[in-house]
Amino acid sequence: MSILKTLQDKHRENKKSIAVLVDPDKAEDPSRLLHLINLANENCVDYFFVGGSLVTSSNLSEVVRTIKENVTIPVVLFPGHSIQVDASADALLFLSLISGRNPELLIGQHVVAAPILKNTRLEVIPTGYMLINSGRITSVAYISNTMPIPDDKYSLAASTALAGQMLGLQTIYIDAGSGAEKEISPRMIASVRKSVTVPLIVGGGINSARKAIAALEAGADMIVIGNALEKYPDLLTEVSERVYAWNKVSN
Repeated sequence: MSILKTLQDKHRENKKSIAVLVDPDKAEDPSRLLHLINLANENCVDYFFVGGSLVTSSNLSEVVRTIKENVTIPVVLFPGHSIQVDASADALLFLSLISGRNPELLIGQHVVAAPILKNTRLEVIPTGYMLINSGRITSVAYISNTMPIPDDKYSLAASTALAGQMLGLQTIYIDAGSGAEKEISPRMIASVRKSVTVPLIVGGGINSARKAIAALEAGADMIVIGNALEKYPDLLTEVSERVYAWNKVSN
């Protein structure tokens, strides 16, 4: 079954998913990467997202290969640029930055990547990507040269997500950005959730089980945890236990 179909089915069943985000620039230590892979596997993480807004190292393929060699958890590319493609992954989020007005990230990079992707077996998942203000300029906001949606403009975010769905995008990803100062508020998540019927992914600033569960209760179908695991490795265990309990009740 495709990853998108799985997300759609889980959305209908009110079941939740966890993804661990691996930035290749921060995964150059093989032992630390293996530890993270094993931690994710022990805690029944659903997906690995691999990528970032600025990948300066050349080990994207190495990170994907290492994950694939050690676990069966699907690897989904989370590209910040058209060159961040590796055919050995399972899928790719085809991100259109619908919260910004930078044409390169709305369609330009996609035109460059499309012929490359066509010649791979990657599952391409059309995704509306929305940046939400997190209190400071994040790497993705700086690199993308776009202004995030203000964190109190709920109707604007909801309308943006709805427009993305009407354009045919199959998932919506709202993100506070890597290393965000604060997470996306439950009210913002709920506003976006009410406006769309496609799976909703939420990331950025989720550094506690409380924040993770708040995002899920507000309507996120999947939460993405990245930088926080460097400081709080036990976070994954706490969150996975809560998600397991949630999904068991949903059966």
